[in-house]
Amino acid sequence: MRGSDSPAPVDETAAFALPLQAAEPTESFEGALTLTEGSNRLHFTLLSDVFRLISAGDSPWKHVPPFHFHFVQTGSFLIPAEQGLSITGDPAWNYIVGPGRVWRELGDAGYMRASLPFALVQRNQNCVHNGVVSFLFSTTRSPRISRAFYQITQETCFPMKFDMWGELNADFAPGAVAAAPEVRARSAAERARHIPTKPIRALAEDFPRTGIDLASIKKAYKHPDDITTYGFVLRGVHYSSGCPGRSGEYPFCDEMRLPSYSIAKSVFAGVALMRLGQLYGTSVYDLRIKDYVPDKDNEGDWEKTTLGNASDMATGNFNSDRYEADEDSSVNDRFLIAESLEAKTRDAFAFHAKYATPGTTWVYQSPATFLLTQAMQVYLRQKRGPGADIFNLVRDDVYQPLHMSQGFMSTIRTENSPAGAPTGYYGLFFNKDDVAKISTFLNSSSGKLNGEQVLEPSRLAEALFRGENAGRAGVPILGRKSGSALGEALTNKSLPGSDRRYAHGFWGAHMARAQSDGPRCDYWISLMNGYGGNIVMLLPNGVTFYIFTDSAEFPWAQPLSIAAKLAPMCN
Repeated sequence: MRGSDSPAPVDETAAFALPLQAAEPTESFEGALTLTEGSNRLHFTLLSDVFRLISAGDSPWKHVPPFHFHFVQTGSFLIPAEQGLSITGDPAWNYIVGPGRVWRELGDAGYMRASLPFALVQRNQNCVHNGVVSFLFSTTRSPRISRAFYQITQETCFPMKFDMWGELNADFAPGAVAAAPEVRARSAAERARHIPTKPIRALAEDFPRTGIDLASIKKAYKHPDDITTYGFVLRGVHYSSGCPGRSGEYPFCDEMRLPSYSIAKSVFAGVALMRLGQLYGTSVYDLRIKDYVPDKDNEGDWEKTTLGNASDMATGNFNSDRYEADEDSSVNDRFLIAESLEAKTRDAFAFHAKYATPGTTWVYQSPATFLLTQAMQVYLRQKRGPGADIFNLVRDDVYQPLHMSQGFMSTIRTENSPAGAPTGYYGLFFNKDDVAKISTFLNSSSGKLNGEQVLEPSRLAEALFRGENAGRAGVPILGRKSGSALGEALTNKSLPGSDRRYAHGFWGAHMARAQSDGPRCDYWISLMNGYGGNIVMLLPNGVTFYIFTDSAEFPWAQPLSIAAKLAPMCN
């Protein structure tokens, strides 16, 4: 109430987490919460800035944008009415706000104490900086609300790391929130439908004869402190690590937002094409990009390039076929920075120095997935009308039936606007339960939800590198760039196999090993990978492993070895 200044970030568990012996709240928060900067009690410590975006003086990156959200309360849960990516108009940051908690403490003079998780999301980019904010409030006392204290000491963001904390002015305007009963009901249903979770250490306890070494996962990293979270999913149980940050355990681990980066190429763009294939037939895969997204400058050769070619990173149009050279180019930088649909489309067609027959040459390009997404958008609108949206199709037909979180049900769009076009190549924001649900669905359901086939099964099988086409799905990945962490991981000769392919937004690697009790075991694994060090492995024994980091490292041999001990890869 009086305001205070902290010279350093505080311990997040002690300051922001619901105490074990917390008293139930006796007042209820419903209305609008507004937070704004207004004091000099603001602190920013830069830890890393790879692209040199933050100036030495003042900068928008060093400030949180104005915060204005509506909340309702149910029991001790404080639920934002607006979840998902919220566009602020700020030059640096957008918001994602998650459900928090409310409780009473003896020292708070009858006020209720609230704590909320939020994330700063870089505008037009996928970096996520997870924070917390706390304040006191009352509907019967004056003032209604105290100042708020916030801090951000955790991120999943390879290029930019910082600590930011301080005091904010707060305003609480009590009032009925539209659709409050629906907000409460959705929140309760979401909590009830979480996959059963155990701490990661319980994996060794539940499988005591396997001799698994969970410590080997972190030991494989040169920078283990850059690991955000990781876990295994098998037999309907989610074995999950915690969410450590620089100021202790993140107090809302289940609500921590994790960026997709190129994992979106798999679980959005790849899944969207499988959904269209199921709805309208597999001939969708052979539709031409040029018939839906024309190359206005006629710089490339798109006469034969299909939607399927684009999803395999084999459009035939490229500037260099060296490993990920196009992705690391200044041309791609321009594409990534552009916000408008027109500029992004123009830049996506700017890879035309060389040409190969579509479907024959793998060249990794985020613009290829962008063009695929825009082509699917136009095709869907031709089928369903001008209001149709390819992301909303996947949201309504896949994500919502899986009961993924409300905070996940949006994506980055062009124009930095909720009315823009979905980008497709990045832009999703998971929590850990979302990762467990979507990966289990892809890995184990054969594309069915509630008994209904929602994803075209042959294409899903190819994306998982299973069945008779396992070694022929998609296109081969040739070469690697020296120093590429993912390239090193996928061509590491110490692994029991090095054949690699890319199919429908998914990476595939061939494994082969001797078995003491039978013939050699040959199998393929399917991976979803994201910039900075994010990995989701979909394994043929039904095990899923995920890890989110920002160390630009991709060591997956250790978790693969653990997973192989949990269930047989080969029958």
